[in-house]
Amino acid sequence: MVQTIEMKPVAQPVKGVVRPPGSKSITNRALVCAALAEGRSELHGALQSEDTEVMINSLRDLGIVIQDNQAADSLNVIGCGGAIPAASADLYVANSGTTVRFLTALVSLGRGDFRLDGNERMRERPISDLTSALHRLGVSVHDEADSGCPPLVVKAAGLPGGEVSLRGDLSSQYLSALLMAAPYAQEPTTVHITGPLVSQPYVDMTIEVMRQFGVDVQQSEGPTFEIRSGQSYLGRDFTVEPDASAASYFWAAAAITGGEVTVEGLTQESLQGDVAFCDCLAKMGCEVRYQSDRTTVAGKRLTGITVDMKDISDTVQTLAAVALFADSPTTISGVGHIRHKETDRIGNLAIELRRLGAGVEELPDGLKIEPGLRRGAQVRTYDDHRMAMSLSLVGLKTPGVIIEDPGCTRKTYPKYFAELEDLCNSA
Repeated sequence: MVQTIEMKPVAQPVKGVVRPPGSKSITNRALVCAALAEGRSELHGALQSEDTEVMINSLRDLGIVIQDNQAADSLNVIGCGGAIPAASADLYVANSGTTVRFLTALVSLGRGDFRLDGNERMRERPISDLTSALHRLGVSVHDEADSGCPPLVVKAAGLPGGEVSLRGDLSSQYLSALLMAAPYAQEPTTVHITGPLVSQPYVDMTIEVMRQFGVDVQQSEGPTFEIRSGQSYLGRDFTVEPDASAASYFWAAAAITGGEVTVEGLTQESLQGDVAFCDCLAKMGCEVRYQSDRTTVAGKRLTGITVDMKDISDTVQTLAAVALFADSPTTISGVGHIRHKETDRIGNLAIELRRLGAGVEELPDGLKIEPGLRRGAQVRTYDDHRMAMSLSLVGLKTPGVIIEDPGCTRKTYPKYFAELEDLCNSA
């Protein structure tokens, strides 16, 4: 029997201060850099969730020592200096896209046979652009089912390096995976991006985390990325920012209910591009205040907007929930690649928005959302944490919204529903 949770409409605007858990994207990048580094690293504020657990467990299976210091809210990682300790490993990544992509490139640095597999949905998620790029760089890698998806087998003999082209319109994580492994290649590595690069802020995040661990990436027009071989990550203390994608739900709660929510630890200078979600809310009519250590959104009358969200695609579902409360249509474009995320985040999102009363037109690269007479409904989540978290917000103002499988939020935010309830009751 599928578990459900019925959302309770709020009696007054949501107001309060919240600090979401650490960024999944930064946590997993820092774990990779720390695992490959010379010496010990301590990662403060790292996210504890399914996506980071499968990364940690997989790194441990590769012989990396990672100690969980719960008292200090930190992870201690003893780096391998670019030499993967294990001669073989069978890695299970669940449905974590960052984990399978980052580790496929990372294990190419090793010496031995490595297999990467996940759950049923992971076996449907394309990865052939990354494996083809690694093959052109001299790595022996293939997908067992000849489907372009996991499970993958890497027969590693070190990463030769070289020059390769990579499409930019499918996933920025392919590029990030290559960049993070490249410092330990035998020769310099150059990656040419063809076509538009989606989620550019995530690439910027990767490069900045690499820089903080002591590795330099040169970027030129094209764009082209060059990484000198012979560089090494250096162990260090590193603090993970709160998750900006998670913060979007609380900012959206303010927008939907006409309230005011402050998120601590995130500013305009954040490493995470998803802070720009607040710019979308500002265009819809909200008041946004950036301070040195926090960002506040105050809800106002909402007007629909037309927006290209290719750089902040993890917040598409959040904006779609807000769009139901606007006084005119909202059009989202530039996000065709999110059909290949945890679920089809265009097609399945359209189904659930219609269930909640909206008129929705699917576009090749997005959605047009026409606000309608909202109604309660039991919403499917498709084992997608962002579907559950974003559509739960509709229930803050609409009676009868029931979320199926709320436990799927364990992927990135296990305590989401409890913390949303706390915020709603804090006024």
